[in-house]
Amino acid sequence: MEVDVVGTLRAAFPDLENDALEKLSGLVRCTTYPPDTLICKEGAYEYVFYLIVRGTVAITKHFDSQNERVLRHSTAGDFFGEMALIQDEPRSANVRTIDDTTVLEFDREVFEHLMASSPNLAWRMVRTTFDRLRSNDQAALSDLRDALQTLQRLDRAKLDFIEIAAHELRTPLTVIQGYADVLRSDTRIQADSNLRTVIDGVVNGTARLHDVMNRMLDISKIDTETLQVSRVPVLLQSVFTELKHDFQDALAERNLTLLIKQIGEIPFMEADPNLVYKIFYHLLINAIKYTPDGGTITITCWVTEVEGMGRAVAVVVEDTGIGIDQRHQKAIFEKFYQIGEVALHSSGKTSFKGGGPGLGLALVKGAVEAHGGMVWVESRGCDEETLPGSAFKVLLPLRIPDNMSGES
Repeated sequence: MEVDVVGTLRAAFPDLENDALEKLSGLVRCTTYPPDTLICKEGAYEYVFYLIVRGTVAITKHFDSQNERVLRHSTAGDFFGEMALIQDEPRSANVRTIDDTTVLEFDREVFEHLMASSPNLAWRMVRTTFDRLRSNDQAALSDLRDALQTLQRLDRAKLDFIEIAAHELRTPLTVIQGYADVLRSDTRIQADSNLRTVIDGVVNGTARLHDVMNRMLDISKIDTETLQVSRVPVLLQSVFTELKHDFQDALAERNLTLLIKQIGEIPFMEADPNLVYKIFYHLLINAIKYTPDGGTITITCWVTEVEGMGRAVAVVVEDTGIGIDQRHQKAIFEKFYQIGEVALHSSGKTSFKGGGPGLGLALVKGAVEAHGGMVWVESRGCDEETLPGSAFKVLLPLRIPDNMSGES
């Protein structure tokens, strides 16, 4: 079918004079594309403007690596491809034919001449472009809202699972632990080293499961903002001494050195002693896990002045371990976040690169913030040969702010 190029141009650009239309008709190409032809490719540098004579095209855009969203369909009289020319940027969307589609194609020079020939046309073109950009932004915002709602539902479901699982497992585990303690005290078990080893394994296993469940419940309280923070005098040096005693076997087994350094006098701080212990317990476990045998872990603390926080205790838990890649340094404080392949992690609470539920650092962040403090990590990267190490830094105010939840 023969195309009336001048008539098509006149219908699309009524502001142009007849002689300008005649001249323009000799500068454009008339091309027919079969169905499912990709005319414009998102992200490509293509400088052609298209006016549809007949047929239909779909304008689509990727809002993530998987899903392609249809923004609109365009038919005879519509145009596309102007954004890349006006903004001098890559294509912002894909354009694919739905059926046999005939278009008039304008090269960049022809398009610029067209725009310069009619201020009214140029203004209309720019206005249309911005309307389309706004429409695209609204579509993207709609997708983001849907994604956020989905994530919120998943997070709520995950939180419900944590709470239900912890409560449901606690009772049978308590029963198992009770019977295991009874068996361990039986004289016949004591006399048989093999049976004693088996029972000790059951007791240690149930104790570890209780520890995981308690962490799950703590995370649930943090997420629902129901974590109660008591306000009593706490001496950090005593907490660190207790931790060093509790981890002496693990440190000896891994040939790790734990150094505790105090710079100046550290006064009593107002805090929850149980939560403060958990903060540095999990930071120390993390340091032990990612420091190869023979390494050193150093805990350094001092009093400082922090803007917006007042007087605070600064604590740095530094190790000579494998370090943390920059892209993980914020995410590791999210619950269930794991670095590397979970299947490759070794088992054991303090074994090198030992696995875990991914709750320890999330609990650290929640407990620190419940005290009105801050926690972050600094590392030059992850390297198992050069061992750049990591430094977890904690700021805890000497007095819990009055606006923080908790018990007086």
